Amino acid sequence: MKYQLVTNAGIAILALLFLSGCTFKSSVDANSGGIKDSPQMHKTVMKPYTISGKTYYPTQVSVGDTMSGIASWYGKDFHGKKTSNGEIYNMYAVSAAHKTFPMNTIVKVTNKRNNKTVTVRINDRGPFVANRIIDLSYAAAKQIGLDISGTAPVVIEVLGFEGRGNTAGDRSVVINDFDVQIGAFKNPNGARIYQDEHNRAGDRYEAFIKDGYLNGEKIYRVWLRGFGSETEARDFISKSKYQGAFIVREK
Repeated sequence: MKYQLVTNAGIAILALLFLSGCTFKSSVDANSGGIKDSPQMHKTVMKPYTISGKTYYPTQVSVGDTMSGIASWYGKDFHGKKTSNGEIYNMYAVSAAHKTFPMNTIVKVTNKRNNKTVTVRINDRGPFVANRIIDLSYAAAKQIGLDISGTAPVVIEVLGFEGRGNTAGDRSVVINDFDVQIGAFKNPNGARIYQDEHNRAGDRYEAFIKDGYLNGEKIYRVWLRGFGSETEARDFISKSKYQGAFIVREK
């Protein structure tokens, strides 16, 4: 090959990467199934809450459940503020608010006027307006033409749950916050070639490039995304051709 691989993801470089303070951290406990929650956290996100004198009761849902109603979207007035699960709302990212679905539920939203769809992760509560069943981020709304009309009749279908389900092959939203690193390069062209080689092979996991630093020198890391659980990622590593590949999680 004509490109220089900084590391074949061997153990020695893995240690250096952690010591260099690159922007990722080690995987969660192997027994957690990739879910960053606990019984206490689960109680918190499923706890009833009251808005304007009305109490809402989060309920469990199952893959395949559907709901019909009116969707709306929310934007700059909430941009940069905390969502109900503690994340920072980004109107340019794909996400949604629902009054009762569990946090991190993955749903497909279909605009009944044009049949356009978008897959989103629930990370906020709302909309607290009569007859509306989901509030999409601006980016999500734009994908189905809702940014122009403001509201539209939709169908919501539950696809899965972050770290516990699948997205039926849809990659429009990342359902886990961990990926797999398969290589790192000093030359960005080398990283792009490596990325293209993987993606051309037709593997279900998509390769992408993350910038970082190793001992003060900029490097270009090739990561894979699209894993439905940490167990799936570990199984991929054990069977793949990428010797020394490892799980990474963004801070």
